[in-house]
Amino acid sequence: MTRLRLAARARASSNEKATPRTRARKKEALTTPDLVLLSLLAERPMHGYQANAELERREIRDWAAISRPQVYYSLEKLARTGWLRRLETDQPAAGPERDTFETTEKGREALADALEREEWTTHRDHPAFLTWLALSWQARPGVFRKQLKKRRKFLLKELARERKTMHAIYAEVGHRFHEAVWMVGLMIDQIRTEIRWTRQLERGLSRRARAVNTVCAERWPK
Repeated sequence: MTRLRLAARARASSNEKATPRTRARKKEALTTPDLVLLSLLAERPMHGYQANAELERREIRDWAAISRPQVYYSLEKLARTGWLRRLETDQPAAGPERDTFETTEKGREALADALEREEWTTHRDHPAFLTWLALSWQARPGVFRKQLKKRRKFLLKELARERKTMHAIYAEVGHRFHEAVWMVGLMIDQIRTEIRWTRQLERGLSRRARAVNTVCAERWPK
């Protein structure tokens, strides 16, 4: 039996073993929306509509990809697993979006455990612009400079927006030793750096040339 068949059989066997218990563990694993909701509701109890409004106010999508439906899905999931609890209120039942939740002690422990995972410190993003840059040698003449200018224009708008956000954070927090200040400060520095880089790149664009060393290509199988 070839190695390929042995590997295929091993994968099949592994998949067969990943039965209900494994799938259940995977389903209950804490996602980014879960973690954000656990943290938010540890501050104060909220219902789904309030949580969505607060995440919008904090411009959540600048630092975490969470949609409105994901918020409601996470609320139900976290309540089901005991990481959130529903609070009794005097308000009449108006559907899951009006159920009020708060983070339980079990939820705080789960959040604290998740924040100790190594992946937070070893993950690197894959910006779409870098993908475009890697493939840009295939673009038509003149497109590179045009796209570069569009990128810089976008970054300048984002920089103005983040500066406005920083002023709002200062007004709310009252000091600069807060995670929101640090987070937005990092984003501002990153945007500034990329703006400077685009200008340097544009100045050197006329000297763009093909790779000189083609040894790697010569080693590829014919």
